[in-house]
Order: sequence, then C-alpha cells, then structure tokens
Amino acid sequence: MKILISGASVAGPALAWFLHRDGHEVTVVERAPAPRDSGYAVDFRGPAFEVLEELGILTEVRAHATGMTGTDLLDADGNRAGELPAETFAGELEVPKHEVTRILHEHTADAVRYVFDDSINRIEQDAGGVRVGFERAEPDTYDLVVGADGIYSVVRRLVFAPHTEAIRHLGLSGVGFSTANHLGLDHRGALWQTPGRAVYMFSAADPERTSVSLSFASDSPALDLLDRAEQERITRDRLAGAGWLVPRLLEDMSAATDFYFSSACQVHLDRWSEGRVVLVGDAGYCAAPTSGMGTSQALIGAHTLARALAGSADDHTKAFATYEQELRPYVTENQEIGREGARRFGA
Repeated sequence: MKILISGASVAGPALAWFLHRDGHEVTVVERAPAPRDSGYAVDFRGPAFEVLEELGILTEVRAHATGMTGTDLLDADGNRAGELPAETFAGELEVPKHEVTRILHEHTADAVRYVFDDSINRIEQDAGGVRVGFERAEPDTYDLVVGADGIYSVVRRLVFAPHTEAIRHLGLSGVGFSTANHLGLDHRGALWQTPGRAVYMFSAADPERTSVSLSFASDSPALDLLDRAEQERITRDRLAGAGWLVPRLLEDMSAATDFYFSSACQVHLDRWSEGRVVLVGDAGYCAAPTSGMGTSQALIGAHTLARALAGSADDHTKAFATYEQELRPYVTENQEIGREGARRFGA
C-alpha cells in the first residue's frame, strides 16, 4: 500500500521502517525543516527493547546511554535530603532524545521518502483512499494515513476531534533548557520541590552543562501555544519568591537557545482510527511525560500497528481493530502512571 505518516520523531520513523520491511511504499511528512535536535533525554523500558532489537538499532542506541547514577533529593534550602535510584527518571536505558531521532532517521532514510518543512492541512477519505492536502506540496492520494505527529497532532484535529476535546491537562507545566553546570553534577540529577513548584537538573554527556526543568502547577494546556516571551513571563510569575538557585535559573532561562515549554497532558479518544486514518504514539494516546513511558509506548505502538497490518493481509479495518484491542490495556496502565506522576509533583 501507499502510506503517508505525519511526524518524524520516534513513532513515525519506527513505523515507517516496519511498513517498508513489509513491502509498503512509505512517505513521512514532518513540519520541522530537518530531524529535530531538541528535547530532553528519553528512556526505554520493558518490551521497548524488543522493538529496538527488531529495528536493528539497539546496540547503537545503547552507545549513547547517559549513564545516570541517581538523583539527589534537595530540601527547600538546597541541602541533600535523600536519593532516588537512577531508574526513577532514566528507566532501564536513558538516551538523549536527539540521538534517538537521528538514529531512526538515518536507519530509514534510504528506504523511506521524507518530506521536511511541510505539513498536512486537509484530509478527505472515501472507500477508495485518502486525499491529502499539504501546506507546500501538491495534493496526493494514499491508501492509509497515520498520525504520529505528537500531542498537538494535525491529523487528529482534522479527522477525530479538536485539541480541546482530546487533550486532558494534568495540572503541571514547565520549561526546559540547558545551562552551566552550577551544581557540578556528574551523571547525576538533583530534584528540588516546594508545593506546586519543582526544579529538576541533570548532567550527563557534557560535564560543563546541565539540563534544567522548571515546573509549576497550572490550569491549562493552552500555555503551550503561547509565544516564548509570554511563556517566560508566566514561568517567572509562577516561580516568583522561590529560593535556592531558582532566581539564577530564571536568568539562565532567558539566555537559553534551546528553550522549550510543555505541559503534562494526556490524549484520550474513544477510538484511534477512522476509516483509513489511524493514530500512533502521543497523537493517539499520550500518557504524559510524568509517566516515563512516552518513548517506549511510541515504539510499542508502532510495532503493534505494523504487526496488525501484516497479520490481516493488509485489511486495514481488521488491522486497526486488532491494534487497538491489543494496545489499549497497556496505554490505560501507562496513563494512570502519568496521572500519579503529576500528583507526586504537587499538581
């Protein structure tokens, strides 16, 4: 079949590799101008290792492990008050997000057609196929369309439901960026919390730099869609009066070139497919960053969908039903983990 995938992060390229292996003609469209080189470290757990092995990239992914040794729990004054084991944040294997994205792209680039700097803006389908319009490219028709384009999925918005109906905010938002290693962390993290506010810092690959997350209780995922200046203003407002290293980190935030803002949200839908269109990964069932399962869930979702298509003689209706029936219990469990994680951060 001729299949279009929207999104070139993790779920999209992984699914593209499996579909190409099974004989399909695959195109991946991505809004970014090139493979994304931003984002925190991501971790892998449980069955995700089997998917990495089947993709043939497990050894290469392991070569980029952050090697975290644990996280120090700090009191309000920044003094060490306890410790969390490495797997709390790093899972069984933790790797910088940009390395995973790069590896998946390089692994599929010769077999899959990638179209960067473009996005879907129209989807019309009937029994014979899916007619897709793009912001830049000419319209084209596909047998199937897959939305693997994240929590603010264009495919989901066009075919399933507006963001306001699909996204559930978990009461936690924050910024991420990198800065100087103020604490001298060495393959280690530090977590500082007061009611409704938290700072997590870790340093791994570069001893001179540390990754920072400034989180705070919030009431709307709409913060994600504001411009950077407004997001910075809100972050300063919510963290005003916080002690320890927070004032210095707020200064660093404004100077950061890798600033990003995100909220702890989940995606809940009654179904993950509609006709010839199907969702995979965060686009269909985001469990929230607080679950620690997003990347593993994306890989497992891609593998499950590809296997369902291969096992149904490419009968997409049967395959989509099998995919959802098999995966939904796993997603439900991960989403509960995500909600509990948000509660632990005081949201």
